[in-house]
Amino acid sequence: MNKTKSGALRDAFKSQPLLRIAGAHNALGAKLIERNGFDGVWASGLEISTAHGVPDANILTMTEFFEAASSMNDATALPIVCDCDTGFGNASNVIHMVKKYEAAGLAAVVIEDKLFPKVNSFVPGRQELAPVEEFMGKIQAAKNAQSNADFMVFARVEALIAGWGLEEALQRAYAYAEAGADGIVIHSKASTPDEIFSFAAKWKGTIPLVAIPTTYFSVTGEELRKRGFRMVIYANHGLRASLAAMDSIFRSIRRMDSTADAAKKIASMDEVFRLQGMIDLKRNEEQYAAKSRIQAVIPAAGDPRTDSDFGGLVADKPLCMVEAGGKTLLERQADLFHSCGIQDVTVVGGYLGDRIKTPGRVILNPDFASTGEAHSILASQPHWKSKCVFVYSDVVFDRQILERLIESPHPATIVIDRAFQKHSRPGKALDLVLADDPARNASPRHLELSSFKQIFRIGQSLNPRLANYEFIGMAYFQEQGLEELARAWEEAGREFRGKPFYDAPDVRQADFTDLLQYLVDRGFPLRGLEIEHGWSEIRSLEDLERVRAHYQVQP
Repeated sequence: MNKTKSGALRDAFKSQPLLRIAGAHNALGAKLIERNGFDGVWASGLEISTAHGVPDANILTMTEFFEAASSMNDATALPIVCDCDTGFGNASNVIHMVKKYEAAGLAAVVIEDKLFPKVNSFVPGRQELAPVEEFMGKIQAAKNAQSNADFMVFARVEALIAGWGLEEALQRAYAYAEAGADGIVIHSKASTPDEIFSFAAKWKGTIPLVAIPTTYFSVTGEELRKRGFRMVIYANHGLRASLAAMDSIFRSIRRMDSTADAAKKIASMDEVFRLQGMIDLKRNEEQYAAKSRIQAVIPAAGDPRTDSDFGGLVADKPLCMVEAGGKTLLERQADLFHSCGIQDVTVVGGYLGDRIKTPGRVILNPDFASTGEAHSILASQPHWKSKCVFVYSDVVFDRQILERLIESPHPATIVIDRAFQKHSRPGKALDLVLADDPARNASPRHLELSSFKQIFRIGQSLNPRLANYEFIGMAYFQEQGLEELARAWEEAGREFRGKPFYDAPDVRQADFTDLLQYLVDRGFPLRGLEIEHGWSEIRSLEDLERVRAHYQVQP
């Protein structure tokens, strides 16, 4: 089970001598913090307020703080420690806050013992502290509200900020630890770390101490560790750095009336694209969006009664609408296409074509009774995209076959099964294939053979003793292959009009394999994706029974 970020934070306290976290107010800042090797992100109340252009004085609501912290959490693998001011109200508000933050996967919250509405700790004047008992109630409410035992609640002690002294700070810290706090943030606005070092020297508690060295900036992390601190928060340095840099750049642009000088001092656009995830986006587009440009074409025009024993099963519907496992054969094919990112599906109907039900496109071959598969497939040409998968409607297949097929780099690829000789299918004419088979002549030292074989011969008239594969009725044509397929069909129509065309008595009655052989004879490189098993054709009731049994549904 994956570790939660709160669990990762707790583990880090156990395994690391000092955790270093830095403040941010948005996802970009969180990414930069992660890139620079910090242990976590501080969702800074000061930064979030400033980014909204308002004072850090409880002007913003919990919703705005929560949304900022959540965006940081989504952008990084680091745990997010959230500045939650005084808990956004009383104990009831704290309960709501903890449930919300914990459910979002945030690692920890920090609440401070001031009265609502608070004022930023470094602003002179009013710094009013809440009664100890009241704040203990908030801590107890927070701990009782959480459901994940790893979620952490830190108590921020503001007694030194308010000028109430070291003893008051210690008294409050012990009380908050007793109430269940997971750590103490001891805050100071002194220019040296002496105050917090004195606190740490007298602290006898067992929960971690946390420092925020905003004003005593010369102290090092190693010095804090030696004094007993377990976490240091660099709370707002990213924001302050960006304010100074942006102001300087804007002044330069305005003064020079150009960006010539500014361009030397700012991040490149490539850097922006890297941080915002543009490289990943383009990679995903190449992997997934490319598949959206693939169209599936399913020829389903033939009359299944002519050469099968389906009988009454197909008297009122085409074969693709026969059910297997609670879904029609066409639905099963469409589900597989969709699962591989192929949404555009065209079915070429003929026999009872008006009974075909599909969310995709249905076109009809009105001459289905006197034409063959090739004619039906080419009828879909006006709808072709730059890539097409052609699959016979009487074939069911494993998803892995389709995934491998559409990864083919070749212009035209068909799927060929080398296991056909192991299965006797009396009375069935097979689409046999003769393909290059380096395995037959491979030396013992040959380690890897290509899955894509060069096709020499294909068709039902091929001598079975010569054949080494069977065409399963699946093909993938990319743009060059589709152009050549259309060109070959057009030329075959002129050259073989009224004449035999390979295994067909007339070109109009040609099977797809006849057209594929014509492509090969024209010198076009047809490749075969080698498989073994993982598919089934349905040309008989016996085939259908086997497929239904596979889906564990009775006929």
